[in-house]
Amino acid sequence: MSDLDLQAKLRHNALEFPWSEPPEQGHLRELADGLLWLRMPLPFGLDHINLYLLRHEHGWVVVDTGLNTDQSIAVWERVCSEVLQGEPVLAVIATHCHYDHTGMVVWLSDRFQCPVYMTFGEYSSILLPSAAVDEAPWQFRQFYQRAGLSTDEVDGLHAAVGSSMFKNEAPHSYRRLRDGDLLSIGKRRWRIVVGAGHSPEHACLYNEEDQLLISGDQVLPRITSSICITVTEPEANPLQEWLNSLKRLRSIPDTVLVLPAHELPFRGLHFRLQQLQQHHELHLDQLMSALESPQSVDQCRALLFPRVRNSFDRLMAIGETQAHLNFLMEEGSLQRELCDEVWRYSLKHSDAQAVTLAEDIHV
Repeated sequence: MSDLDLQAKLRHNALEFPWSEPPEQGHLRELADGLLWLRMPLPFGLDHINLYLLRHEHGWVVVDTGLNTDQSIAVWERVCSEVLQGEPVLAVIATHCHYDHTGMVVWLSDRFQCPVYMTFGEYSSILLPSAAVDEAPWQFRQFYQRAGLSTDEVDGLHAAVGSSMFKNEAPHSYRRLRDGDLLSIGKRRWRIVVGAGHSPEHACLYNEEDQLLISGDQVLPRITSSICITVTEPEANPLQEWLNSLKRLRSIPDTVLVLPAHELPFRGLHFRLQQLQQHHELHLDQLMSALESPQSVDQCRALLFPRVRNSFDRLMAIGETQAHLNFLMEEGSLQRELCDEVWRYSLKHSDAQAVTLAEDIHV
């Protein structure tokens, strides 16, 4: 084990994990009275998502739903028959819009004719055009070509998101969640805590009495949530929104049991928030050290994420690299120039003329 691996292990051990192993894929575990943990399989390297079922009156409230796959349907069919035992799903809560969280929202809502709760920003995001279309739109091609990719490489990225499992369907209606809203579910009251950066308006659920936080993807114990720029909003600054959200989450007591969407429930919220901030600060420092000479987004990606296994990994790594570059652009540390249809980023000097995100918008 290298020194870096040992340091990472020691940092990870600073968190407390009440359960050393998850339930089997597709099975449930009771975490507290009226609170069930469902381990839903995913067909990726990240092979699962944690879903939570909350007892409510004569039925259940489901938090997040899994990916839109035959495997997810089979798990839900078994859960409905063997676990719910004829009791209905009374409501579905989606923490955010991503496919593994909302892929089965419509299926569950239609099956039980129950309402869907989510924030406005997340519902609006589901309505956006899907990347899973036969031919990449010009905006998709331009975005990744300007990141420094060849035509063939762009085709590979588009193929990576072309699966039907990445086609989200929005429910015909929803009930809006806002930051600070209180939901009475069974014997517990859950306060909605909205974060941003990983998605537009990510809803976490906090129960003060029992010190429980259903954190979705906003706080994970080991991996870091993706903070990505996509073709949908290429000039956004989600990293700033993410860092602001980490500060707001510190208002939740450190004693809380965090119930994340991936990996194991844990305690040590504030320590983990500090780790997440330091992770991104390290990436920003790496970019600042490397950009004395102009670099494309993909060249910067190779610095931050040198090992990518496939086109999907590369797509996510480019999005995260772009997010860090946009952050540095907005704070005035970088400049960029369009050279041969590729953006080249470098440190901004006092006499620089290149446009930054912080300047006036020029159409």
